[in-house]
Amino acid sequence: MRDCLNHRAGFDRVLMTVAATFLTVSASSALAQDQARSSAAELAIEAAIPRPEPANVPPPTASDIKLDTTATVVDPAKEPAKEPLKAEAAPAPAPDKVETKPSDVATTPANEAPKSETAKTEPAKAEPAAPATAAAPASEPVKAASNVPAADQPVADRLKDIIGAKSSRHFDRKNERAAIEKFYGARDFAPVWTQAGSLTTAAKGVIARLKDAASDGLNPADYPAPDFAAATTPDALADAELKLTASMFDYARQAQSGRMHWSQVSGDILYPEHPVDPSEVLAKVTTAADASAALDSYNPPQKLYKELKAKLAELRGQGNGPAIEIADGPALKYTPAGKKQAEIVVEDPRVPQLRVKLGIAENASDTRYDAAVAEAVRKFQNSAELKPTGILDDKTVKAINTPKRDKQIDVVLVNMERWRWLPRDLGVPSLGDAYVILNIPDYTLKVMQRGQQVWTTRVVTGKPGTHATPLLTETMKYITVNPTWNVPPSIVYNEYLPALQQDPTVLQRMGLKLEQNRDGSVHISQPPGEANALGRIRFNFPNKFLVYQHDTPDKNLFARDERAFSHGCMRVQNPDQYASVLLNIAMPNEKYTPERIRSMYGKSEIDLKFPTPIPVNITYQTAFVDDGGKLQFRKDVYGRDATMINILKNGRGKDLENVVAHSQPSYSRPATTLPNGVLAANNGGSSGPNFFERLFGAPTPPPAPVGRRPQQQRVFTR
Repeated sequence: MRDCLNHRAGFDRVLMTVAATFLTVSASSALAQDQARSSAAELAIEAAIPRPEPANVPPPTASDIKLDTTATVVDPAKEPAKEPLKAEAAPAPAPDKVETKPSDVATTPANEAPKSETAKTEPAKAEPAAPATAAAPASEPVKAASNVPAADQPVADRLKDIIGAKSSRHFDRKNERAAIEKFYGARDFAPVWTQAGSLTTAAKGVIARLKDAASDGLNPADYPAPDFAAATTPDALADAELKLTASMFDYARQAQSGRMHWSQVSGDILYPEHPVDPSEVLAKVTTAADASAALDSYNPPQKLYKELKAKLAELRGQGNGPAIEIADGPALKYTPAGKKQAEIVVEDPRVPQLRVKLGIAENASDTRYDAAVAEAVRKFQNSAELKPTGILDDKTVKAINTPKRDKQIDVVLVNMERWRWLPRDLGVPSLGDAYVILNIPDYTLKVMQRGQQVWTTRVVTGKPGTHATPLLTETMKYITVNPTWNVPPSIVYNEYLPALQQDPTVLQRMGLKLEQNRDGSVHISQPPGEANALGRIRFNFPNKFLVYQHDTPDKNLFARDERAFSHGCMRVQNPDQYASVLLNIAMPNEKYTPERIRSMYGKSEIDLKFPTPIPVNITYQTAFVDDGGKLQFRKDVYGRDATMINILKNGRGKDLENVVAHSQPSYSRPATTLPNGVLAANNGGSSGPNFFERLFGAPTPPPAPVGRRPQQQRVFTR
């Protein structure tokens, strides 16, 4: 019994030695790990992660254990295995709960340590304690750079340094810098244009689009594509990454808004701004299935723009246009029928070639120089700045055979540029994308709906110089039948008051009414009627230039080829039809007809308001593709092409500060002394509504105009 107690006491000492050793090693290991951690939060996370049972405690040796001859031998096959002791999860079991198996002690060779019950679940050979950083690597917290492949991490680190700098040589615009900081930051600064140093599919698409910029009338030199093949270091790859992003921004911005701002060309141009959002460009292009197509989408979507793009390719020799030369010969002239003569049509074997050259599809083999051919020749002469006679003479033949191709390319380029200024959506979706578009050099107005022309008419536009019709986009809000013409100050002070100095009764004889307001300014108006300068109908789309479209009593001007005669407003040839077309678009259930419009003619103003305003786009297209697919050119009546070509070719030249063709005049009225008896002869004076109210009849006027001199049609000629 005593031997048994002595044996058990000895075994207790062994267990205490083992436990002490285990606790010492564990504490040392934990201390080493704690010192390797950087925060208490990491220690808390570490403690919560399950650990396997440590196996680095050396087992007791045979000399530490005395054989208990009274112990009961247990057959291992009949005794279920016991769970290993878990030092961290439960206290050590009491000594009387532990049994020693003879097989674990008596059969152990002298050169081996006996196996304990605990060591059965561990490797047979104890390993040294593992370093703290090597423990359970898969359970470490996810680091910020985990989204970056290892091969791209050096480039990402360099991008982070460059983008994080206060200044960057790649991006001058604040919104672009903010966009790249957000975009690259969200992807842990991983490059988007390369992967492991190789170009991505998106990068190849963007580079292809930049190199093909000339097809859209842009300059590829403005969007340099970096040489990624030569970028062999992280610094070079990061630099190339940001250069390509910057070129992509430049392309998208200029493709959508233009290489120049319209204010550089003239002071009488005002289109809505539609700048690109760099963040949207990054998101759209980098996630698109076709990055080239995504970047191309920033070019104008309109059909007329795309037709010009195709013609530009032809002019540059990329098309299959016919190479036809008209032979010399006698002058050909068409004479229409008159009161005292019949129509005279001559024939010539050159006419079929002439028809092909001028794009006349009908009667292609006809040798007659008829009205259609003469009209096509007249239009060509006008575009080539020849006298538009319609006669095929030697100068015209030479011009047809030797077109000024380089000049034509320049003209097409500036017209493509002007398309970038226009809104991307010209019409109103709720009205079937309806809109009005007026082309000043062609003197035509068209009403479009659902992508098709629904009506067109001739117009008279402003005279070159200070009376040029402005380029703008506004919305037509209502139509006025029987309008009153309130003469704008520019005409009052520059034309009518000087005339009154010579003849105090001139206005009365012309049916105009003169009033002097309380502030001393002069107001001249013309009441509604058949002789009113605005005719019977005025089409109102309030704008800072104070111009609009209207009828006119001078119908004879519509027969002329060049029709730049007004003070800036646009006279419409068939206003009653125009009004009915617009009203039926805006109010289809009202069933307006030209006859119904004419039935409203009288002496009182009638306003017909649109529930949904209709956009009006005043454009300047000196080059366009007609309905027959023929590239047409028109005379640069206002010199807009010349100004723009100079800017594109010479950049910001020394005279760019003076490039604005029209100054912004003051609206202050000059001190004027009216001749004696003028007011009495012209119905006296009174105070009245402000100028904008008199012009548009609006109850609340907008801010005072800041543009050029208001343009109006005058009612007398000198």
